[in-house]
Amino acid sequence: MKRFEQVRDLIMGLEGDFEKFYDKENQAAGTRVRKGMQELKNLAQEIRIEVQDIKNKS
Repeated sequence: MKRFEQVRDLIMGLEGDFEKFYDKENQAAGTRVRKGMQELKNLAQEIRIEVQDIKNKS
């Protein structure tokens, strides 16, 4: 469940930047959103690999 918590924390941490970008059109917040989404993508890939490895060991 640690991995799920990492995903949740990352997404919740970006909430303010999403609001600033979409509601207030703050461009710097958009950059932070893009960076956070890249981190989320990388984390998701790591989780996919980890799950596949555990599944293959069974």
